[in-house]
Amino acid sequence: MASQRGYEGGGGYNAAKFAQHGMTEALRLEEAEHNVRVVEVAPGLVHTPEFSLTRLGGDAEAAAKVYAGVEKPLTAEDVAEVCAFAVNLPHHVNLDLITVKPVAQAAIHKLLRR
Repeated sequence: MASQRGYEGGGGYNAAKFAQHGMTEALRLEEAEHNVRVVEVAPGLVHTPEFSLTRLGGDAEAAAKVYAGVEKPLTAEDVAEVCAFAVNLPHHVNLDLITVKPVAQAAIHKLLRR
């Protein structure tokens, strides 16, 4: 979702993701005449300890807090299922952009914690 909305403290990450989004759009335009589907999957909060641990400089306590109190965050398997769904559709169907997030995440900046 960082490719769709900027957020405080995310400038560098947002910049990289916005660039990736633009590249994906360009690729879709360039490859349409070759009958190539280009699908962008934009996940919100996904519980992957490795990502948070790396992003937070190896601080395990800080990484755990990212998901604390979030009821049923997405998992890597959830995102994989979305990808599999998209590529297994009939070839004439293209899902340009799929934004997937847990129900607890109403927006990039609104995450419900219990």
